[in-house]
Amino acid sequence: MKKKIAFALAAALTMSLAAGCGSTGGSETGTSSAAASTASETASSEAVSSAASSEAASAGSSSSEEGRTTFTVGFDAEFPPYGFMGDDGEYTGFDLEFAQAVCDKEGWELVKQPIDWDSKDAELNSGTIDCIWNGFTMNGREDQYTWTEPYIDNSQVFVVPTDSGIESQADLAGKTVGVQKDSSALAALEGDSKDLADTFGTLTQYADYNTAFMDLEQGAIDAVAIDIGVANYEIGQRGDGYKILDDYLSTEQYAVGFKLGNTSLRDMVQADMDALAADGTVDKIAEEYADYGIPESLCIGK
Repeated sequence: MKKKIAFALAAALTMSLAAGCGSTGGSETGTSSAAASTASETASSEAVSSAASSEAASAGSSSSEEGRTTFTVGFDAEFPPYGFMGDDGEYTGFDLEFAQAVCDKEGWELVKQPIDWDSKDAELNSGTIDCIWNGFTMNGREDQYTWTEPYIDNSQVFVVPTDSGIESQADLAGKTVGVQKDSSALAALEGDSKDLADTFGTLTQYADYNTAFMDLEQGAIDAVAIDIGVANYEIGQRGDGYKILDDYLSTEQYAVGFKLGNTSLRDMVQADMDALAADGTVDKIAEEYADYGIPESLCIGK
């Protein structure tokens, strides 16, 4: 920075000397010297201004999270018990309460932003949301986002009506199975469990699990492949007419996903998550969702 200022001053001085050597009269020499002096002052001022701007930009970059007042979480509003609309019309869920606890530590306002799950990457990359925190599976996506450490061990399961006669995955042959678009259950059925999916009569994709369960109730589909926490919630809401098959589809872990490369915000949130696990806050929040198996699924702080 100092070198740039010195260079500008040296250039201006050279211009002044050149003007003096080339003049033929005292008046012309005085005019040239004055012009050179003005140029020198202008160059010096611009150099200092440029240097100050550079320093300010550098400082802003190194402390990008300082002064943050809000924290915007993107979530699927129909993914209980992690994110959903409560009876009071407010968005709630284990993940949103966990995020609120982080915001309380930092003094941030939590902004709960429902998103179309298919558009989550566009929302994150555009800066509309700061992270995806909503039963978000990290397995198989490790290189696509900047992740916190996992906080939930989760499983993918099949839910069927208790009177369906379906007792195992083998009984799903020829059946119509529902699954959410871009979900971990779909990834499993298109990946390691593709041979199983090939035995189904039809694999129907839904925008959300609530719609899938409505079709299950009406007999339009025979089973739903779903996260076990969501399955427990849906069964709890609908009574004893459904069951989870004993043989699970797959297992995975949930973590908070940030835009790839955003380590500064991730590190702040991770430190708060660890502190909240250590002081018992996470366990306390999890107990509110004990009916859905959240306490047993926690892996943070273990």
